[in-house]
Amino acid sequence: MISEKGKICVFAASSKTSGDEFMAEAYKLGQLMASRGWKCIQGGGSTGLMAALADAMIEHGGHVTGVIPKFMVDNGWLNPRLSEVIVTADMHQRKEMMIQQAQAIIALPGGLGTLEELLEVLTWRQLGLLTMPIVLLNTGGFFEPLNAMLMRCIEKHFMKESHSLLWTMAATPDEALAVVERQLVEGVPQVEKKN
Repeated sequence: MISEKGKICVFAASSKTSGDEFMAEAYKLGQLMASRGWKCIQGGGSTGLMAALADAMIEHGGHVTGVIPKFMVDNGWLNPRLSEVIVTADMHQRKEMMIQQAQAIIALPGGLGTLEELLEVLTWRQLGLLTMPIVLLNTGGFFEPLNAMLMRCIEKHFMKESHSLLWTMAATPDEALAVVERQLVEGVPQVEKKN
């Protein structure tokens, strides 16, 4: 019997055209999370990396909570395989509910929605509004340009040097989960306050 550890919020693309490498890594993360006793909370979409992750969780005995705005349900975008569904009034409530229930965040590659979610939680962490691990699964070097941009913000003094500790890059799903599990035991790295 696998002991349950809580929920990891996973931000992920819903794009139907993402490559096989990204889909495979999303599936692998779901498989690992289920096997290690983690539950998943995510956006509830029926396509892309979001669906690959959920499928893997379900197929390996895991539990997936999908949090999805009503307009997306009305458009037929809800994944019918989810363990649990929470329908929200809007995108803002969706994100807030996902974070409230999570012990950690893992961001998979994605487009505007995924990047918006990631940047907002990094801002919340910078402001001290949350203290959970935030890990970027850097499949195929996807997050390298974003990491470089954030480091440029530090270089140009728009962020403090310690703010590079707000996130952790991980090359594989195994490494991403290892970072989450280590930081939940040891604590997330401390950073200076924004001002």
